[in-house]
Amino acid sequence: MNRTSDMYPADLPASSALSGVSWAAIFAGAAAAAALSLILVVLGFGLGFSAVSPWAGSGISAKGLGISTIVWLAFTQIVASGLGGYIAGRLRVKWSNMHGDEVYFRDTAHGFLAWAVATLVTATLVVGSVSSIVGGGVQAGASVAGGAASAMTQAAGTAASQGGADDYGYFVDTLFRDDRPAAVSDDAAHATVTRIFVQTLSHDGQLAAEDRAYLAQLVAQRTNLTQADAERRVDDVFAKVRKAVDDAKLAAKQAADTASKVAAWTALWMFVALLCGAFFASLAATFGGRRRDAVVYLEPAGYIPVTAPNAIR
Repeated sequence: MNRTSDMYPADLPASSALSGVSWAAIFAGAAAAAALSLILVVLGFGLGFSAVSPWAGSGISAKGLGISTIVWLAFTQIVASGLGGYIAGRLRVKWSNMHGDEVYFRDTAHGFLAWAVATLVTATLVVGSVSSIVGGGVQAGASVAGGAASAMTQAAGTAASQGGADDYGYFVDTLFRDDRPAAVSDDAAHATVTRIFVQTLSHDGQLAAEDRAYLAQLVAQRTNLTQADAERRVDDVFAKVRKAVDDAKLAAKQAADTASKVAAWTALWMFVALLCGAFFASLAATFGGRRRDAVVYLEPAGYIPVTAPNAIR
């Protein structure tokens, strides 16, 4: 029966006291993986921008762009991580008198560590720029969709600043209302109408009876319409304005919902791609380790090898 003392002699090899991590090989593989990732990401940006067109009916669709982005991201992770893992496994120092399972584990660990370091470096260099580009595009789309919703508020603010009124311009206007509005400039009349619309839309969205009658008087004064016809025109115009604001709010919500779904799917597929990168980096490191162990070292003529059980090859 084999005893522990027989299997593990007292004078263990000096290499057993050394660390099993070869950081030089890890950083070499990580540098190669990060550089190749950067190159492939830049190439993907170029191909993506060349495929997108602002003209309707031309260029790649949004769905096609999303699928191609996911495929390219996975391809980038697999190729770059595989290269980094192979280099880390191939360049790692091999310890003599090491069990095959331990060699396999160390090669796998070196590939994984090379992938981890490369991922951190790539995230620092690339992900910040990518998030800025994507976030800027989403923000621009949401701003366009919500522009109509805020147009009335901006117009009211402009009119108030031009007229010298403050945020309570609507209530100040009510102090000077008359059954027969005095003739004022068109700009002043437009500012008054805008403030009434903004005040109404920002609350219950129903035009008050006194506001409706006052607006009809302003319209009748400038269009020679009867009071009844002016009130009908006020109702029609206000209904169109309210519909435009509601449509803009709905479009903004849809844009936000779409952006959140895109961000969620992007994060999920990026997670899958990173897992693929970690797997292929570890697998490629074991392959590189096998190639390293299969190397036949050529010795010059007349060379007398020195046999040392503790030597590191």
